[in-house]
Amino acid sequence: MSNLDKKIERAIKLIQSASKMATEHGQPLEVAVSGGKDSDVILELTKMAKVPYRAIYKCTTIDPPGTIKHVKERGCEVIRPEVPFGKLIAQKGWPSRRVRWCCAELKEYKILDYAILGIRRDESVKRRERYKEPEQCRIYKKDEKVRQYFPILDWTKEDVAEFIALKGIKCHPLYYDEQGNFHAERRLGCIGCPMKDTKHRIAEFRKYPRFVHIYTRGGVFL
Repeated sequence: MSNLDKKIERAIKLIQSASKMATEHGQPLEVAVSGGKDSDVILELTKMAKVPYRAIYKCTTIDPPGTIKHVKERGCEVIRPEVPFGKLIAQKGWPSRRVRWCCAELKEYKILDYAILGIRRDESVKRRERYKEPEQCRIYKKDEKVRQYFPILDWTKEDVAEFIALKGIKCHPLYYDEQGNFHAERRLGCIGCPMKDTKHRIAEFRKYPRFVHIYTRGGVFL
């Protein structure tokens, strides 16, 4: 058995264990889909685990073009925010690295009691420090608790690329170059995300100018 096979087996067992807990509480398992390669992987693993689930994508209204289409093709539910990003900017101002209200408002809220996420330690130093175990209890606003599981926490970028090739998964179009080659090093994220450097954000706004209007309608300019 290869190293990847062992990781797949462990991931499936974790998903099945999480599903058992969810089922005992009368719920399916939530698959938290981001539209990125890692969430495509956990969705495929969940299908392999043969457990009841709901694949859910939380729309931010500043999603990379093609994301909504991609997640719908993968059979995901799309949940839209009560207040879109443009109106939130008018109320709160432009989010920054220090004041990231955008994630809390648009992504970090409870749907079901048990959820799996495509978080990997090797994505960043902060993730290695924050995620020590393959499960945790997450508390959102209003003391809403969610038991979260991370089936691919110890997977590398190479593991992900190999699994995608093995299962023939069609990822988001932005992972492919003009020749159709897959690039596992690419990452998706909200257009204009404050965690990206200025050069990257400017390049995104030049490529997708309609998103500039979403930011500037709130009276916030670069």
